[in-house]
Amino acid sequence: MTAQGIDWWSPERHADRRPALLMRNRILSAFRDWFSARDFVEADAACLQVSPGNEAHLSAFATEAIGASGTRTPLFLHTSPEFACKKLLAAGETRLFSVARVFRNRERGPLHHPEFTMVEWYRVGAPYRVLMEDCADLLKLAAETAGLRRFTYRGREADPFAQPEQLTLAEAFDRFAGIDLLATVARSGETDRDGLAVAVTGADLRVAADDTWADLVSRVLVARIEPHLGVGRPTFLCEYPVSEAALARPAPHDPRVAERFELYACGVELANAFGELTDPVEQRRRFEAEMAEKLRVYGEAYPIDDEFLAALAVMPEASGIALGFDRLAMLACGRTRVEDVIWTPVAETAP
Repeated sequence: MTAQGIDWWSPERHADRRPALLMRNRILSAFRDWFSARDFVEADAACLQVSPGNEAHLSAFATEAIGASGTRTPLFLHTSPEFACKKLLAAGETRLFSVARVFRNRERGPLHHPEFTMVEWYRVGAPYRVLMEDCADLLKLAAETAGLRRFTYRGREADPFAQPEQLTLAEAFDRFAGIDLLATVARSGETDRDGLAVAVTGADLRVAADDTWADLVSRVLVARIEPHLGVGRPTFLCEYPVSEAALARPAPHDPRVAERFELYACGVELANAFGELTDPVEQRRRFEAEMAEKLRVYGEAYPIDDEFLAALAVMPEASGIALGFDRLAMLACGRTRVEDVIWTPVAETAP
């Protein structure tokens, strides 16, 4: 049974969901037209990959390929089409987008689903802030297609036609938590866990003995910052510390931070963008660090895709972004759960 107590396929429940599902289709069609008008090529990335992604707190679905001889080879359902898309950039594509079904384990709730749709696009030779302009256009397009003037979610509103706010993560920590985040980040990228713990305690937030610096950043972000983002107008939260941007290049004006931003509306994170890192040696180092942390926390790690790292060596400078399409469709349709805009939700499983 669904959270509403009625299976999604029942005529009663489907009749309630159908207008939103049809609107989802119209918005996605409008997005495809938008990309086509700007000379983007659509790529259909394979879901089965050697590595599902190498971020510590992303959990994948594992499977295996069985050869004709019976040999079994581990494979994973991808958590993003990123690795495949970047290989296509290395191959010579310059404006690329993908509407991909992606899979993330350990995730289910009003804003999360084990299988969901990600719209991901890349621009070769473009600064990552150009993606902010793309996002602003697509927010307006989603609202126009749905006939909405404002997005609402759990008491928060945002005007998708307003000029989005730009706010660095350091500015957000100072404004909403009174914490000097970059005082705990060295120019080498090393972080001061104990220094941040003192600041977080001073902000009346819990600190556990085994919390890492990244854990503390996440706690402050969720508790004190995200509820204020994208309220009134969309927000671009940008310039994350390098250690919080595993696939992004350092910002030229400050080596402590990376070319990364996230898009928020009504307190809901909608997109994650990078000025792409193209140094395969540095990328391997970051992946290995992420997998060491994953092994420590979850007792498992994923393989590193050596072909992806080889592709990075010849990939041109580019900027890329992943947008959670179901979340945006949810806001545009005035719904409160992403399952309301997913045609066939995944069966409920044990918590």
